[in-house]
Amino acid sequence: MAGKTEDQDAAATIGILGGTGLYEIDGLRDIREVVLKTPFGAPSDPYVVGDLKGKRVAFLSRHGRGHRLLPAEVNYRANIYGFKKLGVERVISVNSVGSLKTEIRPRDIVLADQFVDRTRRPCTFFGGGLVAHISFDRPVCPELSRAVFDAAAGLGLPVHASGTYMCIEGPAFSSQAESMLYRSWGCDVIGMTGATEAKLCREAEICYATMNLVTDYDAWHAEEAAVSVELILQNLRHNIGNAKAVIKRAVAALGPERSDACGCGRALENTLVTSPELVPAETRHRLGLLVDKYLRP
Repeated sequence: MAGKTEDQDAAATIGILGGTGLYEIDGLRDIREVVLKTPFGAPSDPYVVGDLKGKRVAFLSRHGRGHRLLPAEVNYRANIYGFKKLGVERVISVNSVGSLKTEIRPRDIVLADQFVDRTRRPCTFFGGGLVAHISFDRPVCPELSRAVFDAAAGLGLPVHASGTYMCIEGPAFSSQAESMLYRSWGCDVIGMTGATEAKLCREAEICYATMNLVTDYDAWHAEEAAVSVELILQNLRHNIGNAKAVIKRAVAALGPERSDACGCGRALENTLVTSPELVPAETRHRLGLLVDKYLRP
């Protein structure tokens, strides 16, 4: 069951998690801003909740409007917990990335379905006397990712149905040596946010798909030095327009309720290894929204 919010006008079932430049979704109606508190602190920004294509959608600016937060400064736990608190069951994440493959070109869209995580930030809700080990062999929801792919393909956009996302701590981009290493590992795109969000969505039992918008080639590319900041910004603006079109089409195509076939809504089943009677009361209270259904006596 999705998390509940006391204000049902602020409830939503689909979350849109945006990056640089994607601060508004065209066509959003009955809009309101919702400020949430979570046991993990404040989310990056107020959630913008409204109706989009007949669905109740909650949008959050990952870095805060105006891009105020470094990737390592983003409170990922609060962001995802806030979506859960609103009742969100499916999150479409939009990320700007660099390409690690010749065939993945600037302005392409890559729906990453695997991650290599080199970050050092908190990426779990658990701890404090409650241990859980989620399955993460297939990190994204195949059904939600397919809906996004179909939307992009239906618009005639250059979209890749799968790929491996290298997630680095940032804020600096990779050296050429690092970029070549990631290529040798078989990674396809590189960014600074996707893996953290995917892990937390899995723990929150939220379906997650990531739409990665390629702005440029990473440092490995022999011609990368010739790419100007102006060109990257042009690609970013172009990508944001495409992302908005894909989101509207994908949201319209989604059913009113998610299917149980993906298993995302049962991701914590049989993963809690701490005896319920040993879980500290404070921890149980903090994580109740996530675990109460599994810790009932």
